[in-house]
Amino acid sequence: MANQVFPTKGNLIAAKRQLALSKLGYDLMDRKRNVLIRELMQLVDRAKALRGSIEETYKEAYAKLQEANITLGVVDRFADSVPIDSGTEISTRSVMGVEIPTISHPEGIDPPIPYGFLDTNIQLDQAYAAFCKVRDMTLLLAEVDNGVFRLATAISATQRRANALKNVLIPRYTGIIRMISDALEDKEREEFTRMKIIKATKK
Repeated sequence: MANQVFPTKGNLIAAKRQLALSKLGYDLMDRKRNVLIRELMQLVDRAKALRGSIEETYKEAYAKLQEANITLGVVDRFADSVPIDSGTEISTRSVMGVEIPTISHPEGIDPPIPYGFLDTNIQLDQAYAAFCKVRDMTLLLAEVDNGVFRLATAISATQRRANALKNVLIPRYTGIIRMISDALEDKEREEFTRMKIIKATKK
């Protein structure tokens, strides 16, 4: 491309402007990538911690359910009284233009018990509380995993743009500037020599 550009001062100014913009763009992409990588590392650490504890939470919840089944018989009739959970809310927070989901549940960790106490016992209450905890941890893990995926995708795209600027555009405009500058310098030297010859001839 450098060979297709005419060596004029206007083109030199334009190439210098494009080079400055490319370098600025690369700096911004590099900063964005670093911020996203830091955020990704934090989420990855959270995901590891959650995965380490969620298995134990599931195991505990099913153990509590088994105890309730043993003491009350199969607890399907009580499970049918639990309403469908539709209180989950999803919002987003922006990290360098990347929308990271944030999941919340208004009822929190102490939702109202939907069944009566006459025919139930503490084992059923414990099982219900344990599965509420399972729900909360599953929602949290889904939030973190989705954030990790979005950040990883954004980092990959940012890396491609940064590489394009660093390895393609910046060298291209640097070459164009060098070519135009060399051509203009040669032209100035030729003009200077020609003027000297004309001056000498006049004398």
